[in-house]
Amino acid sequence: MKKKDKKIDPIPEQFASYEEAGKFWDSHDTTDYLDAFVDVDNVDVQLQGRKFEIDIDEDVMKLLKKEAKRTHKRPGRIASQLLRKELETLHV
Repeated sequence: MKKKDKKIDPIPEQFASYEEAGKFWDSHDTTDYLDAFVDVDNVDVQLQGRKFEIDIDEDVMKLLKKEAKRTHKRPGRIASQLLRKELETLHV
């Protein structure tokens, strides 16, 4: 089927949730809606921090989550604090 013959659904005026918007865009091609987008010349971005992915054993993650719940902190914050403390003792 040629792109001209392709039926294109209209973009809803409003989505009820982020999930609904995600489902719409997961099943639609943004290149079919180029007229709906606006070019942006300048974007000011301020990065708040960097995130890294590391492998953690399942039992360790369970302990981190348990401690996070107890202390009302994010598991990643607790992991960072523990790693920092341990690495400082190694004089890295």
